[in-house]
Amino acid sequence: MSKRGGSSAIWFAVPAKVLLQRFAFLFLVLAAFGIMLLSKAETIVVEKVSTVVVDVFAPIMDVLSRPAAAVNDAVKTVRGLANLREENIRLTHENERLLGWQEAARRLASQNQALQSLLDFKPGPNSQSIATRVIADSGGAFVRSVVVSAGNRDGVRKGQAAVSGAGLAGRVATAGYRSARILLITDINSRVPVLIESSRDRAILSGDNSAMPRLTFLPANASIKAGDRVVTSGHGGVFPPGLQVGQIVITGDGIMRVKPNVSFDQLEFVRLIDFAAVSPVVPQEEIAVPPKKAAAR
Repeated sequence: MSKRGGSSAIWFAVPAKVLLQRFAFLFLVLAAFGIMLLSKAETIVVEKVSTVVVDVFAPIMDVLSRPAAAVNDAVKTVRGLANLREENIRLTHENERLLGWQEAARRLASQNQALQSLLDFKPGPNSQSIATRVIADSGGAFVRSVVVSAGNRDGVRKGQAAVSGAGLAGRVATAGYRSARILLITDINSRVPVLIESSRDRAILSGDNSAMPRLTFLPANASIKAGDRVVTSGHGGVFPPGLQVGQIVITGDGIMRVKPNVSFDQLEFVRLIDFAAVSPVVPQEEIAVPPKKAAAR
């Protein structure tokens, strides 16, 4: 009996399924047409039904929309992190480039300041000068000298005065083809004839490898005081007169010393001056021409 009932139910279900598959589209069209007619006929009823349906399904849609919103926020966060990484890389490269420019600007500003200090000294009309860079400090416990990047090919010769904008720095001790060594006024081998600007007393500035060279061979009746300016006297023909050297400092042991105007620790550029390079030009008509001897007969 049960087998017959089950077989009959299957026999009825199979044609119904086939019928539903064949006419499903037609049923949907008819249902949509019926809903349209119902909405035209009873608008208030349809609105109430739709409102109820929306209220029923609103919590479900809210729950279903939260994961999608979370995924969307996560995607935005990942994109933002990627953009931040690219922006960070770009700003890092730009910062490195700007730091390079800043370092170059500082270096050029320092060189410009050092070169402008050379303009403070104006050599005489009958002199030639060569501006050069200090490339090495060969000083030590027993030597106070620097090496510059100019030599014989540039017109440098032994004995030329080395000055900066502040005053006398030293003289050319040796000159090679491409470089030269400057003996500073603080070197133990340096001797510079100087003059006390206020009292006009003459002395010798003697280096002793200290920061402040000594004043020697001062007259016994010399009236000098601390702070008096010291300039070159021009005696001996090594340095021209009037070059600024420094100021007098009286130490506790009574020794007269001179604090140089030049800061040797910050010496970057010097000007080598040849005060005897240009000789006065004698007009051709003033040159005496000896008379010609009479030709022997």
